[in-house]
Amino acid sequence: MNNNYLNTQSSLSMKGSGYYSAKTAGAKNAIDKTQKVIEEAIKTIPSKDILRFADFGSADGGTSQEMWSNIIKLIREKGDDRQIEILYTDLASNDFSTLFKIMQGMEGNTKFAFQKNFSNIYVHGCGTGFHDQLMSNNSLNLGFSATAMHYVSERPCLIENHVHMTGANEREKQLFKDQAHKDWEIILLNRSKELINGGRFVCINFGIDEQGRCLGNTGGKVMFDNFAKNWKYLQDKGIITNQEFINATFTQHYRTIEEFKKPFDDKDSLVSKSGLILKSCETMITDCPYKTYYLNNKESMSSNDYANTLIPTMRSWSETVFKNALINRTAKEVNEIVDKFYDLYIDEVSNNPEGHSMDYVHVIMDIEKII
Repeated sequence: MNNNYLNTQSSLSMKGSGYYSAKTAGAKNAIDKTQKVIEEAIKTIPSKDILRFADFGSADGGTSQEMWSNIIKLIREKGDDRQIEILYTDLASNDFSTLFKIMQGMEGNTKFAFQKNFSNIYVHGCGTGFHDQLMSNNSLNLGFSATAMHYVSERPCLIENHVHMTGANEREKQLFKDQAHKDWEIILLNRSKELINGGRFVCINFGIDEQGRCLGNTGGKVMFDNFAKNWKYLQDKGIITNQEFINATFTQHYRTIEEFKKPFDDKDSLVSKSGLILKSCETMITDCPYKTYYLNNKESMSSNDYANTLIPTMRSWSETVFKNALINRTAKEVNEIVDKFYDLYIDEVSNNPEGHSMDYVHVIMDIEKII
């Protein structure tokens, strides 16, 4: 594992202390909408003495907590009292302390604190990225991942005139695509090693749908273009350097449906030979909940109110990219610059909220291991 990988991975954590879950209602809504896929998958998973689940790239666990609580409740209501182990995985920099508190009902909604509300539930954490194998061979009944695997293991290049691969030039886009292709194969092969025969891996990944839509780009203003524009404004004003502008390259690639399906369509691929088959693959759009609320409450909610709910959800997962782009700055300088950056976006939305939102675009995949 090279140093570039380590340095990249250490800077990707979501904002901690429960901030991520509190500000990402859209991510939770998308997860809740996939519960039926999980329920159907569980019906056909072979019986084992212990049920082992995993939540890959879980952040603080809050966005998927209700879904897991509902799944565990369903299992228990059917008279299944087997021990259940659930492994939450994320990078070592993740806020696991908050995750464990949420599961035990010490923070968040105690109604869904399944570790407290049900017996024989064992929650563990793993501080290693999902590109690696994280469980022993043939031990995992059901793996799940939401809004996580668009992160590539390392940045193949820095993007010079934008901040995200969606706005990169063709050479830069191809480099990200090649990296994402290699990573997707590695991710799938490691899940195949972990899964039992008949086990399932259900993932909902950010991607590009049939109409070319992706996160924050569903017909209105383009979120990543706004990020690039406001970051460039700070450079033009002499607040950040050109290198600091370039450094703010998101370590992400949004795969198309064809890219997601490619390892399964090729029967001679390593993924197909490992026993993985793709049972279903479809796209899903989840409307930005902050936009929906604002549109339904315009009489009592100002555009400034809307801006101050919308931008924090963007900040919850993007802030570390811009903070880590800054070079040789004091903590005070970093915070002031990043605050100014997000304030620019707040001002823009406050002045004219039309077209600003963060709709989610996911590709939902149900994958089974059959040997």
